[in-house]
Amino acid sequence: MNCSAVTRGAAGAHDFEEYIDRYYVFWQRLVDNRHLQKLFAPIWMDVKHVWTRDIFRDVFRDRDSCLERPEDYINHSLYFEAKTFLHGLLVVEDKLSMAHGLETRVPFLDNDLVDFAMRCPVALKLNKMHEVMRINENEAGDKQAKYFLKTNDGKQILRDVMRQYIPDDITAGVKQGFSAPDASWFKGESIEYVRKQLLSGKARIYQYLDPGTAHELINEHLRGEQNRRLFIWSLLSVEHWLGCTYA
Repeated sequence: MNCSAVTRGAAGAHDFEEYIDRYYVFWQRLVDNRHLQKLFAPIWMDVKHVWTRDIFRDVFRDRDSCLERPEDYINHSLYFEAKTFLHGLLVVEDKLSMAHGLETRVPFLDNDLVDFAMRCPVALKLNKMHEVMRINENEAGDKQAKYFLKTNDGKQILRDVMRQYIPDDITAGVKQGFSAPDASWFKGESIEYVRKQLLSGKARIYQYLDPGTAHELINEHLRGEQNRRLFIWSLLSVEHWLGCTYA
């Protein structure tokens, strides 16, 4: 399992609620909380009682005890990603890649292997916890050069097992991250598509969102001031779903 998304800050929390606060901030990728009331102004009275931190914390129900060491928090972070992020990864990558005959890298998901990985001490997964860095998914610019290809830590058991079968330059190789170029997809030739779908007065999403706030966040991306790729992707997906639902 992958420890690369676990932050040093979350692992250093003093108690469970502080851990939730720190890890929640790490996963808060679409839009900052300070924009929420303005963004959802058309339906705010209906949704103001919904707090995304509570939804986030609910993933950990019945798992908020025995958190005493940084290793405990890292294992909880891995549990969270297995319960949430992993499902989306399999839908997007595993199913779609097989449908189109593509060979891609997906996690090893034999049930017994997953159970074994969840029980393993963190030291057998990640040696250098002090070097774990936080990756800002919404950062503008080239994250590949900044964050990836920098460490051969992680997957320690797998590396040890495979040393007898494959060359050392592979088992000791650095992790090679992959990120789709969706930030660039929403610029250049795609700008007109984004504008047509999301900056139009006919967009159905503005039954639920404030157009001015959404347009400003989108334009920050188009101007290159912020990387709003996940926000724009989400709006496009919802707009398409609304079009299919109410067509």
